[in-house]
Amino acid sequence: MADLREITEWLDGYLAIDSVPDYPGAFNGLQVESRSPIERIAAATDATFSTIEGAAEAEAQLLLVHHGLFWGDPLPLTGVSYRRVRALLDADMALYSAHLPLDIHPEVGNNVLLAGALGLSIEGRFGRWQGEVEIGVWAAADLPLDMLAERIEAACGSEPLVIQGGPVHVRRVGVVTGGGSSLIQAAHDEGLDTFITGEGSHHDYHQAMELGVNVVFAGHYATETFGVRALAERVEETFGLESCFLDRPTGL
Repeated sequence: MADLREITEWLDGYLAIDSVPDYPGAFNGLQVESRSPIERIAAATDATFSTIEGAAEAEAQLLLVHHGLFWGDPLPLTGVSYRRVRALLDADMALYSAHLPLDIHPEVGNNVLLAGALGLSIEGRFGRWQGEVEIGVWAAADLPLDMLAERIEAACGSEPLVIQGGPVHVRRVGVVTGGGSSLIQAAHDEGLDTFITGEGSHHDYHQAMELGVNVVFAGHYATETFGVRALAERVEETFGLESCFLDRPTGL
């Protein structure tokens, strides 16, 4: 067993929670407290009723997530929000969330782990967020675009959407998991010919074609299972706990 406070303090330090700016209203860290000593932890990409219920069925006392409960302005605890919080309280389960701090982490971050799963060796970062941190990673490559797409499908479990705005042979690849399409311009400015992210919009097609950049959409969910899985394993190793991953794919 481990004390929740000790685990939380370790997570805050390991992920540099206080040093990484995030979206306005996004809260990183312990979002819901519990009274129980921690014996088992569960991990999930999203804090939903389904994952909270699954963690309770797994008898976990702590749920680690990438997308937490709180985004933007405070909401009343009604409807979906009430069901989620009530389920946590009924199970006496703590909830810890790490969004951008987990995306950019050099060891268990979504970006570095996805790049590694694709056989890419990271050489640098790009794409400044709020002028403070670079959230993307890039790597040199030497392979055809269709081969890269095959690697992405194998790593993420589904066929990616490829916008071939750039060369058919890939030399410099950028990775920003999740909803990172706003960084297509930054990828171009960095001299990257290919940019991998989770999802985008209609207008991203035209930007990719006009900038001459290949853009690959591999799925928001699919690209953001890597970090929270690895983080749970790291907590398991550090504190001698059991862990499990709750897979709830959205197909998006």
